[in-house]
This record gives sequence, structure tokens and C-alpha cells, in this order.
Amino acid sequence: MTLIHENMSRGHTDTGWLNSYHTFSFGGFQDPTRMGFGALRVINEDRIAPGSGFSEHGHSDMDILTIVLSGALRHKDTLGNSVTIRTGEAQMMYAGSGVRHSEMNASPDESAHFLQIWLIPDATGEAPRYQQVALPDPEASRGFTRIAAGRGEGAPLELHGDTQLFLAHPRDGDRLSVPAPQGRLTYLHIVEGLAMMDDERLAGGDGIQIGPDGIPDLHWITDGRALLFDMRR
Repeated sequence: MTLIHENMSRGHTDTGWLNSYHTFSFGGFQDPTRMGFGALRVINEDRIAPGSGFSEHGHSDMDILTIVLSGALRHKDTLGNSVTIRTGEAQMMYAGSGVRHSEMNASPDESAHFLQIWLIPDATGEAPRYQQVALPDPEASRGFTRIAAGRGEGAPLELHGDTQLFLAHPRDGDRLSVPAPQGRLTYLHIVEGLAMMDDERLAGGDGIQIGPDGIPDLHWITDGRALLFDMRR
């Protein structure tokens, strides 16, 4: 069955320097009915105040994808990477056998707004890897455009499991078809904007766990942005 995760039902963490919304259980937000969907374990929408961020901490055996929506993040890790991820860019870090990293707001006066997504990989214990790419131009990706996929599949970002991730930038008035391949798990996350799905109004932060019959086309009533996850069942 199709299940809508409404944005207002997300978990929320506000520490002063960090304002974070959690689609699935994370940190102090624990809901046994929302422990992820397929390989998708975490979607956090984070805002970090200027001069703040996550000090060095460790991860292992997870694909960690960061998409910067506005502002910039300064990333350092024990692989030797020291980079800035800017608006319109994405980072993928396969934590594998273990990596430590920090993520700090790169601006002294502007907040950093980004999505952090955790995907459970098929491969565990391998050497950690890092990638960073520019995301597709919005006008060239009004329909779903693949930005990440499994190893050897030629996507800009390489995942370590049977998952594909697509990004769309629909414009006001667009009708966006949402593919839901048979025998696969599909999840749609509205990043920003307003859309109608028949009589259902969808807004930024809403997510749809799509059932086997798929969902109607989305009619966008503002410019928007959406992510689509196609995963092995």
C-alpha cells in the first residue's frame, strides 16, 4: 500500500546551532514503525548555524549522501579529504570499514541547509571511498534524472548496493510522472515546493512510500524539487 509520511510528523531536533527534521528514526526520535524503508535508513533535513557543525565522529558500513540546498559545508575526513561542498553539489561517502569525518558550516554569516541520506549498502567492510559532484542543471532535469546508482552502472555517484537515486526540478505547472517499477521498492521525497497528487496536497518534507500500484502524476503548483529512490525489494 502507498503510505504518506507527512512533513509535520517528522522527528525534530533543535540544539540552537542545529535544526534538524528526521523522516525516519534518528537520535532522540525513535518510532518503531519508522525505521527506514528498504535500503533507505535516514533522511535528515539539517540547518547548521554559522560557525557551527558536527565535530569529528565515526561511521562504518553505510553509504552517506549529502546534498547541499543552500550555503556550504566544510568536510574533513581521515581519508585525507578537506573540501567545501557548495549549493547544488552532492557528496557520497562510503564509510565501509570505518571513517571519521567532520562537517562544519563553511560560512561565518549564512546558515547551511542540506539533506543527509543514509543508505544501507550490500558491501560491508570494504575500504572507505569519497566522491563529490555537481548536481544536474535544474532546467535540464525537470524530469527524474539519475544521480546515483550501484557500482559499474555509470551514474555520477557510485553506491554500494542495488539502489538508484533520481532528482527532478519540476517547474510551476509541470505534471511529473513517478515511475514505480514492479518488484522494486520506491520512495519519493519532496525536497521543496507544492504539488497535488489527485486531491492530496504535498509540500517540502513530505515523503511517499509507494505501493505496487504506483501513484498518480504530480501536478506542481510551484517550482519544486523531488528525490526518487528505486531499491531492491
